[in-house]
Amino acid sequence: MELRDEALKLNINLTDEALNRFNTYYEFLVSYNEHTNLTAITDYDSVMIKHFYDSLILSKALPSGKIKLLDVGAGAGFPSVPNAIINSDLDVTIIDSLNKRIIFLAELCKKLELSNVTPIHGRAEEYALENREGFDVVTARAVARLNILSELCIPFVKKGGLFIAMKSKEGQEELNEALNGIKLLGGEVVDRLDFTLPYDMGERELIIIKKVKDTPQKYPRKFALIKNKPLK
Repeated sequence: MELRDEALKLNINLTDEALNRFNTYYEFLVSYNEHTNLTAITDYDSVMIKHFYDSLILSKALPSGKIKLLDVGAGAGFPSVPNAIINSDLDVTIIDSLNKRIIFLAELCKKLELSNVTPIHGRAEEYALENREGFDVVTARAVARLNILSELCIPFVKKGGLFIAMKSKEGQEELNEALNGIKLLGGEVVDRLDFTLPYDMGERELIIIKKVKDTPQKYPRKFALIKNKPLK
């Protein structure tokens, strides 16, 4: 399986340099995963499709030009690092509450020679205290249900910017329970994009939320409160 061939299905033409970086990414991820648990998916084809290809789907919803992007709870770097590999116009910040992941990401970016990615150890709701409404795009993949995720992410988005939630096919159920909270946080659902991964490896939905008004200052709340009493 060749990632370059699969990426063409997304109208992405991977350069030799990008392809080499993805292969290095894979090798470093699998090696690092032997002593630090980052992913349950380690075979080559599955990583290429379920992690790399799946991450690149995000590119279909990104606006053109220079973009300041925040990836909340990126784990092993998905979806932001694959997109940083193919798009030098992305200025990526990754925040994760587990320092072992941030250490991995810092080493990964050094190995891949990516100067457009900044990994930060911290909690999203605390980072928002000084960085609210500072990003053009905020994204998250497989972090939490949308009613929780919205409060963690929307406060970071500039007015007019986008929160792009990457969800599997149960996205409609999550969206229904999150709609009121999204509106309260200043967001409005403007589009939903569906994708099928190659080789029947799953389905992906992008829920695209535009920031149409400022988020009230009291949000985000502390995570325990967000989790136990999601906005309704």
